[in-house]
Amino acid sequence: MARHSHSTFLCLLLFAVLALTYYSLTSRHHHDLSGYRSPTTSNGSPSKHLVVAAMSGDDTTWIQRRLPDWSSSIYNADDPRAHLSVPMNKGREAMVYLTYLIDNYHNFPDIMLLIHGLQYQWHNDDPNYDTATVVSRVQIPYVLASGYANLRCVWELGCPNEIRVHTPMLENPSERHYREGFQQLFPGRELPELVGASCCAQFALSREQARKVPLGDYVRIRKWLIDTKFENEVSGRIMEYSWHMLFGRDAVHCPDARSCYCNVFGLCGLENCTEGACGRYLLPPIPAQPPWWKEDPALVATPMKDL
Repeated sequence: MARHSHSTFLCLLLFAVLALTYYSLTSRHHHDLSGYRSPTTSNGSPSKHLVVAAMSGDDTTWIQRRLPDWSSSIYNADDPRAHLSVPMNKGREAMVYLTYLIDNYHNFPDIMLLIHGLQYQWHNDDPNYDTATVVSRVQIPYVLASGYANLRCVWELGCPNEIRVHTPMLENPSERHYREGFQQLFPGRELPELVGASCCAQFALSREQARKVPLGDYVRIRKWLIDTKFENEVSGRIMEYSWHMLFGRDAVHCPDARSCYCNVFGLCGLENCTEGACGRYLLPPIPAQPPWWKEDPALVATPMKDL
């Protein structure tokens, strides 16, 4: 009877040791995963965020009204007292973009769209020049797969070669100073002969692509923007034609319009396309937002060229 009790005790002891060992291993593994933040929202879809470069007088109420499924960070670049502002109002939208990328580097959403604050803008690649429509058409799976996408497919302004680095147009300050700016932004990188990308510094970015750029590079580039002798327009335009290279594209990044509209906006099967246009955009005679252009259905339904 004693021998049986002893055997039973040894079996129980062995079981307890094995159970504790298993618990220790699984608990350690669970602890390792506890710090992992799921990149998706609570409903399982990718997290989406708008980074908005605005001025204090801009009406940005359209964002919540038209794009309620997007979270947003709206920066007032000219108001240091604003909830979100920048160290210096310089370099146009670039200062806002860099500030967001620096401050949120360790907590990026899955998808970021870096855009301007006004709803209707002359450079928006939409028949009605409507930022809300542009944003709502962005194909999230494509951005996740490619990492970066310009929000403008039409080549007019920027493609196929906006900057002639070695033979600049001297009357164009941005082009004249681009070489110096490039060497400071991309130290040690081979100087390209030509730089081309569709204007106008609005783009989609995945978290993975944004994190491929070291945090220190974003900090260094923003410091250059603050310290540079170049004026606001020049420094901003140098950045405008550098974002695509910062995020892994060639110096000339001009995808053909048909594939761009399909990939980026889901507008597939467009007809009468040329290499750089599909008839969806007309450069307005005056590149500005008409002050009277509000979200009136009669106006939104009519392209600017017909008004």
